[in-house]
Amino acid sequence: MSYTVNASILLTELPILERPAAAKAAGFDAVEYWWPFSVAVPAQDEVDAFVAAIQDAGVQLTGLNFFAGDMPGGDRGLVSWPGREDEFAANIDVVVEIGRRLGTRAFNALYGNRLDGADPQEQDDLAVKNLAAAGRAVAELGGVVLLEPVSGMEAYPLKTAADALVIIARVKDEEGVDNVRLLADFYHLAVNGDDVPAVIAAHAAEFGHIQIADAPGRGEPGTGELPLEQWIADAQAGGYAGVIGLEYKATQADPFAWITPAAAQA
Repeated sequence: MSYTVNASILLTELPILERPAAAKAAGFDAVEYWWPFSVAVPAQDEVDAFVAAIQDAGVQLTGLNFFAGDMPGGDRGLVSWPGREDEFAANIDVVVEIGRRLGTRAFNALYGNRLDGADPQEQDDLAVKNLAAAGRAVAELGGVVLLEPVSGMEAYPLKTAADALVIIARVKDEEGVDNVRLLADFYHLAVNGDDVPAVIAAHAAEFGHIQIADAPGRGEPGTGELPLEQWIADAQAGGYAGVIGLEYKATQADPFAWITPAAAQA
């Protein structure tokens, strides 16, 4: 099993730039991050420090989120946010720079919440254009843009795989961009009531990425009730060949204690 540690939600007892080395020390060769800066276009020295932290740790950055706004304040992306198109476009340039320097190929674009006073159709039309722009930009790296159903925010409109796949199809049909893929976060899909086995059976080969956490609680596998091991095996049997993102909240001192030799080799 090839795991990548989400160093934005795990190892949070450490400063963010020390986490790649901690992941390496824990036995992992790959990490992924939410956007690690507070603004869409950080200072160049901040970007350089982030890149150096990954390189010095000797890990691969397998995934990076686009800037998603004020996440602690409830924002969940700029993709469908009218009036912030220029900010998203500027962020694309920084994401591509980091991806080029670190060999990253998967980039998660959180869709954004429904906004009071905004026309949902206008938001969706904007999202299609923004996702297409992002897709074209990362295509030069051989990359994909990931689109993720998310739980926990009623205003976030993509809650099921079908919700995201509708938008992905529009990007391809209307913009001719075919490198936008579903991010199948099994935790979010399950919590939102999606039929995860059916999603896997129908779309595993098309997944751009898989992330896992158990439910309830969003803790390590084994702390809840989800058959994550089976779902991963089924996705792999169905054609998914990528890494598995560990995007859960640690509930014990060793957040990786659940990874037995059998699980690591599954």
